[in-house]
Amino acid sequence: MVKILIVDDEKRIIEVLEAYLEREGYEIHSADNGIDALKKIKTVTPDLVILDLMLPDISGEEVCRLVRKESDVPILMLTAKSTEDDRIKGIVMGADDYVTKPFSPREVVVRVQAILRRVKKSEKVERLEFNRGNLVIDLDKKEVTAGSQYINLTPIEYKLLTNMAMNPGRVYSRADLLEKIQDEGFFYEGYERSIDTHIKNLRKKIEEDSRQPIFILTVFGMGYKFGGTLDAANTSV
Repeated sequence: MVKILIVDDEKRIIEVLEAYLEREGYEIHSADNGIDALKKIKTVTPDLVILDLMLPDISGEEVCRLVRKESDVPILMLTAKSTEDDRIKGIVMGADDYVTKPFSPREVVVRVQAILRRVKKSEKVERLEFNRGNLVIDLDKKEVTAGSQYINLTPIEYKLLTNMAMNPGRVYSRADLLEKIQDEGFFYEGYERSIDTHIKNLRKKIEEDSRQPIFILTVFGMGYKFGGTLDAANTSV
């Protein structure tokens, strides 16, 4: 479960944010001063910190500075300071985002979710290996090898393969796959049935026997799924 530490000397703010964030499934911890916050960051090891800048002992800016010496935990700052210079200062000192008081709890939830999505995306694995290394996808280099042989895939084939391999066992309809290959600014003007042709070509390149595939499997009446077994070193995917 994702752990969030709320640091604020106003009990009401902690209670409200705690209620909204727990509703989203997060585990919430809290501190009402900077010293306690620094201790809990070490003991609780939160996945994100919501930090008020106006604390009774040491400033939120100082807490942020000290945290950044030892940790890159995401920090969402809360403050009554609303000038552009204040916002820039907060980001420069290491905050990941900035919310000014008074704020909507729903806005804080949305910003928390956005930060966590960015962090998760940046932590994605760079290499996937399946079936004892029989199929390897290097996500950093965008290279694929099958049976130790480099496979030259088209951009569409690569997108199909990586999207399915990142979610082994999930069934994708043709419409799902058509949408996936149009992500991130890549536009493909095609029809759902054209996916079948790309899948056929992909199988010829990565399967030992394209007539009896083990990686790209057909789910009759529904679409396709990835059937490879993720090697133990990659079980965090």
